[in-house]
Amino acid sequence: MSIIPEEELKKQEKINLAPMVDFLFLVIAVFATLAVAKTALFDSEVSLVKVHPAKEDSKVASYNPSYMVVLAVTEKGEYKWISEFNEYYMENTEAIEQELEKQQKLGLLPKENERTKVLLHIDKNAKWEPVANLIFSVRQAGFKIHPVYEPDREEKHL
Repeated sequence: MSIIPEEELKKQEKINLAPMVDFLFLVIAVFATLAVAKTALFDSEVSLVKVHPAKEDSKVASYNPSYMVVLAVTEKGEYKWISEFNEYYMENTEAIEQELEKQQKLGLLPKENERTKVLLHIDKNAKWEPVANLIFSVRQAGFKIHPVYEPDREEKHL
């Protein structure tokens, strides 16, 4: 008679997978929580605006043009500042932030960021990385950004 039972001296033929499955569920739970938290932090307060061509007989209140900034992301991921008369290519998001600050200092934009509407036109074929960078940059500057949706020509006729 030995002190150690014979069952424990025999080789184990089975591998216990329960701890590995538990670990896998924990990893999935952590990544799911991070994804939801990131979405809640960065994707909130983004409202999509649909642009309708103005009808001559409609009495739609429009924003004061001096308090509206129109930015665009092209198909190639380039940034444009669109004014009433011209379009200006901007090097990067930092240049856009500097231009917003400059226009506030000059008095072209109000000092209260809430009064300025930043509209974002996105090309259909634009990659999402430059779009996301621009949205985060404008938000970091303290402005609310409103992506603009322009219907296709087929949708306009409906």
